[in-house]
Amino acid sequence: MKYVDEYRDGKLAKEIAQQIRKEANPSREYHLMEFCGGHTHAIFRYGIPDLLPDNVKMIHGPGCPVCVLPINRLDAAIELAVTHGVILCSYGDMLRVPGSRRRSLLKAKADGADVRMVYSCADALKIAQDNPDREVVFFAIGFETTTPPTALVIRQAKKLAVKNFSVFCNHVLTPAAISNILESPEVRELGVLPLDGFIGPAHVSTVIGAQPYYYFAEEYQKPVVIAGFEPLDVLQAIRMLIRQLNEGRAEVENEFSRAVTYQGNNKAKQMVADTFELRRAFEWRGLGLVPYSALRIKSEYAEWDAEKRFTIDYKSARENKACECGAILRGVKSPKDCSLFGDPCTPENPLGSCMVSSEGACAAYYSYGRYQERSIKNDADTIATDASQ
Repeated sequence: MKYVDEYRDGKLAKEIAQQIRKEANPSREYHLMEFCGGHTHAIFRYGIPDLLPDNVKMIHGPGCPVCVLPINRLDAAIELAVTHGVILCSYGDMLRVPGSRRRSLLKAKADGADVRMVYSCADALKIAQDNPDREVVFFAIGFETTTPPTALVIRQAKKLAVKNFSVFCNHVLTPAAISNILESPEVRELGVLPLDGFIGPAHVSTVIGAQPYYYFAEEYQKPVVIAGFEPLDVLQAIRMLIRQLNEGRAEVENEFSRAVTYQGNNKAKQMVADTFELRRAFEWRGLGLVPYSALRIKSEYAEWDAEKRFTIDYKSARENKACECGAILRGVKSPKDCSLFGDPCTPENPLGSCMVSSEGACAAYYSYGRYQERSIKNDADTIATDASQ
């Protein structure tokens, strides 16, 4: 497929890997965080860790919207479906995430709640139009990529005067999460999490552009390379970060220039700004309360805000003590450090959100066999051949 196959070329993957090995200084280590869960899955799907020299370490970030949603927000969504009796519409990944007492939206549905999986927020609005005698709530989650469609649907609901439709807004912001990680004790004070640079997210950056990342390069002296999700994109981004670090630079570079511009999508950003406003603080799983890191619906659209339409009780909820999802989202631990990983926690029996989502680090480790520790690495030719398939 044009514009896809070119970025999965095994021969080029081998050549870029060889260049990385030549340019990586053996006297130092490189700790690079891929923020986005889509990058995490690409890294393991195509065997990229086995192409890298041992001193290039990849750290998995919190860029999985399903994973970072705290239990109390999920419990609130379940309450909307069970207690308030609404038709709750949700993306598929959220249905199996365990809330408190291991309840989930899927289990609530099995017990009789009207929970429906949708592929877009527009589907939820259509359900409301088809069921005028029922309250319909769309469970909105995601980073900047999925926020503009939610804004559009809220505006459409107002324009069409769909009175039985509302949105439970849980949209979060990428730059705030990156700032939180760089300001965390693990990075600033304890040195537990060494970070030399970031692979910037692909889809998020098509909306917000490259401009927001310049702050991190200037303020924290951390290079950022925005990259696409294909294996050659990721390998080239790693090479670009290594080159910056070797040269003592901390700049923003755009490897994904075929889709990302400096400004991003101005029309989408304006629609979001007209529909949402910043929350003073929002809780993230693994990161805690993060200032100005999430959006809420503006008062102009309060009639379509589920948090204003319904009385929602946000009860405190404790995570599974043995689940290391929080530490994994901060990059402090990897999935194989969790005692639950692989047994009993699997994609079929998830005990934490990182194993549920298609972007979760635990799901990536499990799906692509990273939990199987190998004593001998496959040679680069074999891995590069896999990357071309």
